[in-house]
Amino acid sequence: MAKRTTYRPQKKLTFIDIIKGNFLNRDELKIHYRYFLLLFVLMMAMIYSNHLVNKKIKIVNALKEETEEYKSRNAYAQSKLIKVKMESELGKEVARDSLMTLESHPHKLLIKLDSTDAKTK
Repeated sequence: MAKRTTYRPQKKLTFIDIIKGNFLNRDELKIHYRYFLLLFVLMMAMIYSNHLVNKKIKIVNALKEETEEYKSRNAYAQSKLIKVKMESELGKEVARDSLMTLESHPHKLLIKLDSTDAKTK
């Protein structure tokens, strides 16, 4: 005798069944398990690639900060170099005009007015 398969209507899938994971025991899912396995593998590949991208972004940001630091150092060194060049050029001009640098600095003269002189004026 041939086996007779009886059709059993399954109960409707609810949100609570999905949360509990009861949908994994359904007969329909067992037929299509390969597709769900493929979806799982693809999702894991996406998560892993996103993780790698985040690592690369962190490395790029660190390198950007480092280049900014080097650019500022370079600008500072160039400004110092320009000052040194100007000082050496100025020194050559002064030597050509036979001017010497001062050995003692000039004195500042302060003149105070007496209070009596201020009233008479």
